[in-house]
Amino acid sequence: MTGTMPFRVGLTGTVAAGKSAVARHLAERGGAVIDSDELAREVVRPGSPAYARIREAFGSGVIGADGTIDRSALRAAAFADEPSRERLEEISHAGIRELRARRIAAAAAAGVRLIVEEVPLLFEVGLEDDYDMIVVVDAPRDVREARALASRGWTAEEFAAIDAAQLAASEKRRRADRVLDNRGDPAELDIAAHGLWREILQAAGGGGP
Repeated sequence: MTGTMPFRVGLTGTVAAGKSAVARHLAERGGAVIDSDELAREVVRPGSPAYARIREAFGSGVIGADGTIDRSALRAAAFADEPSRERLEEISHAGIRELRARRIAAAAAAGVRLIVEEVPLLFEVGLEDDYDMIVVVDAPRDVREARALASRGWTAEEFAAIDAAQLAASEKRRRADRVLDNRGDPAELDIAAHGLWREILQAAGGGGP
């Protein structure tokens, strides 16, 4: 870590492996967490350039009754084929990168020394070199599919399409500095997250937010 820049941890993993649950555990232990899904929602708020481009690209069917993006409808439209998915990524990722840079700069100015960034597509969009440490959260495919169907209301087809569009789990694990296996229950995850937080602090030189 050089100068006043925080130690940056990239938290990623496979679909429905439990990245957000791990991020919550780290936040409870004092981690400064930046959530890419939160940034994605902000980027496509009504009135934003990305909102207009998404409506133009995917039609009014992805707009909810309240005028905001219907994320479920947009997901179905974007993952219908490869060009559609790439189009959505092209629209949203530039805005997300800009927002993330602002959050990091603000954190650095405030003296934050360690940031955990939850980035589902970290490897897929080429952010691997941005981080001091990369953590991959993974679980067996059948466990992840069951979670997605139960907690997110996805169909098996939706899960398969989104899972297939991402880098293979084996490759994500190979590129990681640390892999957290989240196949167990919440109590097991709590223990694993506690151990992970201690490793992060050690890697960051014993500092914290």
